[in-house]
Amino acid sequence: MLRRSPTAAPRMGAALAASALALVLLVGCTPEPTETATPSPEPTASTEPAAPLQLQPDASATDNLAFFTQTAQAVWDSEQRDEGRAYIDALVGVGFDRGAMQVTPDLTTVGNPAESIQFSVRWGEAECLVGQVGPSTGQLVTKVLPQLAEGRCLIGATRPIDW
Repeated sequence: MLRRSPTAAPRMGAALAASALALVLLVGCTPEPTETATPSPEPTASTEPAAPLQLQPDASATDNLAFFTQTAQAVWDSEQRDEGRAYIDALVGVGFDRGAMQVTPDLTTVGNPAESIQFSVRWGEAECLVGQVGPSTGQLVTKVLPQLAEGRCLIGATRPIDW
C-alpha cells in the first residue's frame, strides 16, 4: 500500500493547476485557422511521343551520343553482341561514316573471346564517339572522348574494316 505524505496532495493540485494554466495559455496563443489556397493541378506529361533519335551530321558528338548509344544497344541486346562487325554494320546502317570508324578484334591473340570490344566513330576534328561491350563491362558503355594523335579514337591494335 502506498502512503502519501501530507504535503503530496497540495503539490499535486498545484502541478495540475499549473498544467491547466499552461494549456489554456497555449490554446489561447494559437492562431485561428485560415483558409489555404488549393494548389493548382500539376502539369501532365505530353501524350505526344518523343521524336525518334536520328543522326545529326551537323551537330556535335555529344548531340549524337544518344543515337550512337541507341544503335549500339540494339546490337548488345541481340545474339551478335560479341561481334565487333555487328556494331560497325549497325552504325553504318543508320548513317555513321564507315571511314571514320575503328573496332578492336573479337578474339584475343590466342583465339579466346575478347574480354571487351571497343568501337568508335571519329567526329569532326577533335572528338570521338566510343563504345565498349563485353564480359569485362557487363553492359554497353558509351562516351564522347577526345581524339588521339593522327585522328585515331582507340588505343592499340584495331582490325581493318574492309567488308
